[in-house]
Amino acid sequence: MVRPSSSRQRRPPSHRRRVGGGRYVMISKVAERYDIHPQTLRLYEREGLLRPQRSDGNTRLYDEDALHRLESILTLTRDMGVNLAGVEVILTLQERLARLEAERDRLLEIVERDVSDRRRGVRRRHALVWVRSGALVKVEEED
Repeated sequence: MVRPSSSRQRRPPSHRRRVGGGRYVMISKVAERYDIHPQTLRLYEREGLLRPQRSDGNTRLYDEDALHRLESILTLTRDMGVNLAGVEVILTLQERLARLEAERDRLLEIVERDVSDRRRGVRRRHALVWVRSGALVKVEEED
């Protein structure tokens, strides 16, 4: 039997692809590297624990962030005996904590800048130019 030639060119096999400028690892290599079945990775994706990128051909591609997250999942499940529901809660809390820490750092920078400005005599209240408070005075228009 002769197969009709495909109009698509086959790419040489590659385990790392560039999508959007980053480095990605295909699902087969991730499974091999972490000694897990590819179906386990698909399960983690279905459960919302992992969110791999997709190639134009819909292949799952894992970047460094996804691999670090996978390592956390595997540590929690393999080493600590946490079930997937617990993993989801822990990862959600870690993400929330990271966002709160970033917000704290942002607010701390604002406070530090304000304290520094006050020490130098610069006042930043709610205007670009500080105006002394006092009684309002009616200004007559010139004709």
